[in-house]
Amino acid sequence: MPEQTLLPPEPVLCAEYGVSRITLRRAVDGLVADGHLVREQGRGTFVKRPGIRHEYRESFVHRIAGWSSVMTEQGAQVGTTVLTQRVVPAPVPVAAELDIDVADDVVELVRLRSVDGLPNHVAHSFLPAGRFPGTVDADLDDGSLYDLLRARYDADLAHARIVVDVGTATPEEAEQLHIVAGSPLLVVRTTVRDSTGRPLVHSFSRLRPDVSRVEFEVSVTGPGSNPVG
Repeated sequence: MPEQTLLPPEPVLCAEYGVSRITLRRAVDGLVADGHLVREQGRGTFVKRPGIRHEYRESFVHRIAGWSSVMTEQGAQVGTTVLTQRVVPAPVPVAAELDIDVADDVVELVRLRSVDGLPNHVAHSFLPAGRFPGTVDADLDDGSLYDLLRARYDADLAHARIVVDVGTATPEEAEQLHIVAGSPLLVVRTTVRDSTGRPLVHSFSRLRPDVSRVEFEVSVTGPGSNPVG
């Protein structure tokens, strides 16, 4: 229902869903607790947009820090489930971002990320397989991909370009994120380069906008410095 819509009377909802008043009231109580509904004395129960509970943050000021590192530093309980980890020919958009041929192999990594036990977004990352060969077998159920690339490959993660747009949830994403298929998603696309400008990683994350927001901060550290971001 649209925001500010008055919830129908209890008898109507009980008949529509085939449940008792006790069951209905428990369900409504849960939706109120989650911030989806609000009770107003003397007026009824209304649909409400839930407050943003989790922020999607990547830090590109002074260092390139991935989502899991930043969220963990903020005290959040971060969860990661690897859905796909394989070597595939580079899709056309990915090849363009990584400045490689379509026939070149990339490591494709798809992860479901959660905060405090609630699904937050699905992250897709692509790396040149020749540059980072062992990542296809690396344990990425925990920790940061960026930290792994620095530690194992001495990767020089120096610059990042970020593009934010919108998309809609596929049936598969809807199931993973506990939303309705076709719901709007925030899409954050990031390409990280080394200090010479060579692309190292291209990622895009598809986020639930009802529990996420994207924050950018840009810093110039001195005369003639280039902003990082």
